[in-house]
Amino acid sequence: MPASQPLTGIRENSFASLAKTFGTPLYIYDGDRIINQIQKLRTAFSRMDVKIKFAAKALTNISVLKLMRRQGIGVDVVSIQEVQIARRAGFTPQEIMFTPSGVDPEEIAEAVAIGVNINLDNLSILEKFGQQYGSSYPCGLRLNPHIMAGGNLKISTGHAHSKFGISVQQIGDIHRLREQYKIQIRGLHIHTGSEITETAVFAQMATLLFELAGQFPELQFLDFGGGFKVAYKAGDKVSDIDAIGAALAPMFDAYQQKHGRKLELWIEPGKYLVSECGYLLVKVNVVKPTPTITFAGVNSGLNHLIRPMMYDAYHEIVNVSNPDGKLKTYNVVGNICETDTLGADRSLPEVREGDLLVLCNAGAYGYSMASNYNSRLRPAEVLVVGSEAKLIRERDTLEQILQGQIDIFP
Repeated sequence: MPASQPLTGIRENSFASLAKTFGTPLYIYDGDRIINQIQKLRTAFSRMDVKIKFAAKALTNISVLKLMRRQGIGVDVVSIQEVQIARRAGFTPQEIMFTPSGVDPEEIAEAVAIGVNINLDNLSILEKFGQQYGSSYPCGLRLNPHIMAGGNLKISTGHAHSKFGISVQQIGDIHRLREQYKIQIRGLHIHTGSEITETAVFAQMATLLFELAGQFPELQFLDFGGGFKVAYKAGDKVSDIDAIGAALAPMFDAYQQKHGRKLELWIEPGKYLVSECGYLLVKVNVVKPTPTITFAGVNSGLNHLIRPMMYDAYHEIVNVSNPDGKLKTYNVVGNICETDTLGADRSLPEVREGDLLVLCNAGAYGYSMASNYNSRLRPAEVLVVGSEAKLIRERDTLEQILQGQIDIFP
């Protein structure tokens, strides 16, 4: 197993045993790893009044959310349904940050009725919000800083052509609406993208936010979003969160000294907390040699883990059934009727039909982006805490796929 994927808590429950107990394909999450990642963030940003909000869209299982809440962190949500799930997981409204994009004003009104924190990301919604609530309900603003950052264009959200946020060049329009409707701006939010490795990007975000912060007298927090990069394979460059914390701390201190008020630092990690904790365990259905490549076809695919096809994401693949076999090259592919490659040109110990393969770094945007494409069932989910593995979501059934359909030809 790669050095970036320690199996703390899972080693005692062998993958073969988990497959026998829960079947495959199977999502497995290492709860101890999640807790450790939370502590790393707290340590890195300990010089500031930091509030961690887990980006729920990365992994919305309610048991995982409850594990997060037990560690004393909040949650970042992007839909009213995620708001409702967070409430069911026990988060108080004040522990929830709702940052939607392009939603119906009715969804904003529903969130206000629940009492959660809200970031608004366009001038139209800001004006409607001001007309309806005036100074009676504070909000935050998601800004577009015109900063290109992130692993690739598909996961970059702060550049000038991104749909997200109000352009920093429209700050005059923001103040016009704020003054006209007496809107109380409690926070400024920037999220430039995912998989950011450069500390300088976070420092650039901070410089911009602090330049604007003094213009908002009710301001209480600066929200830097997430985007912390984790390792997908040995040697990957990652975000240095200690360096980021060291870069931001003097900026927060300087602002407090200049303005006489302390601002909170809010961060919204998703991948950083759950990516490395997650594994997708699959079984090899067929080994298919051809004149050019050998395919290892597994009982999963882009319907369960779409990231390789959608983002060209790399996920380490490990043969846990035959770890000492002779190395051979394979394309690991799914059972979906599409070009469905989970890993191309992978050097693996000899893969045999029936072997168990593990796809690593599958905790973030795996199950939460899964589907029933080809009418296939979504996997079960298991959470391992200490040496105890517990089922936290049952495998789909055909009845669930058909639920809600109406047969008009009985």
